[in-house]
Amino acid sequence: MSEANQITVAIIGGTGLNTMSGVRVVEEHVVETEFGKPSSPVFELELEEVEGKPRFYFLPRHGKPHAVAPHLINYRANIAALESLGVKKILAVNAVGSIDPKLNPKDIVVPEQVIDYTHGRETSFFDGTIKPLQHFDFSDPFDASLMETIKAVSEKAGCNVIFEGAYGVTQGPRLETAAEIKRMAQDGATLVGMTLMPEAVLAREVAIPYASICLIVNPAAGVSQAIITMEEIYQAVEEGMGQVQVLLKALVAELA
Repeated sequence: MSEANQITVAIIGGTGLNTMSGVRVVEEHVVETEFGKPSSPVFELELEEVEGKPRFYFLPRHGKPHAVAPHLINYRANIAALESLGVKKILAVNAVGSIDPKLNPKDIVVPEQVIDYTHGRETSFFDGTIKPLQHFDFSDPFDASLMETIKAVSEKAGCNVIFEGAYGVTQGPRLETAAEIKRMAQDGATLVGMTLMPEAVLAREVAIPYASICLIVNPAAGVSQAIITMEEIYQAVEEGMGQVQVLLKALVAELA
């Protein structure tokens, strides 16, 4: 199990996932890619509390320590590094705001669609410079089989997960205005965050099944009358990420 090409599952995490309980760091893989350096070394982790001690990779999206802004992440290097290690499935964890008022802080949501509002990011491997231009279908941005696995595992693990909605990806690092959120709601977005794109499309381009597990940490601007504070966001992350970790460990045990 120690050989890199035997490990097939990777988790890309951001806010609240730089540490996980019940796992042991086995090795740090320093990977260079033709697109530059990923956010950090890729950590090879062992799930100590599960029979067989399955291993998986973890890549902190914002670096370790948490310092890389969403619009400055080298998404191409991150996905290329995981591909080079033989990863066959990616579970992305995203902290998001809720645009749909029925969704509340600490809810876990697996979205079905994406609306990309970002700009200036390197969004493709195949841009005609490093690699020849190619086009890829992205009608359904998340892998259906992987989403079905998440649904089955979440039910078995007793995790309440909502499977619906569209993730609107904004540039960051600032939060959105109330007018922007109103526009996004009219577009059909139910969640808002800063990190799903171009991560999801890059995974599609290299044919790695990819799905997003979102933790809601705040109502988006204008959805409630309260002012958004970072203290409340951090509290929601701290209180909700434990359930996300339960789900991730169950998924690793199932998929590894």
